[in-house]
Amino acid sequence: MEQGGESGCWFLYYAYGSNLLRERLLLRNPSAALCAPARLQDFKLEFGHHQGRTSSVWHGGTATITQSPGDEVWGIVWKMSTCNLRSLDKQEGVEDGIYVPIEVNVHTEAGKVLTCRSYQMKDYVSGAPSPQYKKVICMGAKQNGLPTDYQEKLEAIETNNYAGPVAIMEEIEAAIKAEKINST
Repeated sequence: MEQGGESGCWFLYYAYGSNLLRERLLLRNPSAALCAPARLQDFKLEFGHHQGRTSSVWHGGTATITQSPGDEVWGIVWKMSTCNLRSLDKQEGVEDGIYVPIEVNVHTEAGKVLTCRSYQMKDYVSGAPSPQYKKVICMGAKQNGLPTDYQEKLEAIETNNYAGPVAIMEEIEAAIKAEKINST
């Protein structure tokens, strides 16, 4: 963990799933600040169900990263206050044993290597994400200008075609609307 001047303690968080989208992350962590797009080398993005159970939040598989030599995952580095660590861990299902925090070294476009906290799903069975979850990831990738070829890769992900309500999606859409209203 690094010290952040007079603002107290902070840490870097590497997001590669739904937290790519600013409005998604800010729902639970309003003080997070965008740091930089970055790539994680020798990992690949996968989707799965923890212990074979579908996410009750997203109604499909959720993102995880697995080691895979030669592959890369693009994401966003967020600078966050350590007082948001519990909230982030809770959102990621750490206390329920769904994800475990890991430390990763990511490369920014400016050539810096940053050590970040990220999360990896444990004990999962591969499974397609819901269209809503995929949409949030794709929106986040676009919002943050991730490489076009990576965005195209995300757009090509097959979904489970879930068509029911997704409460978190409604919260995110409301946050996006509110932001548009406030910026006009």
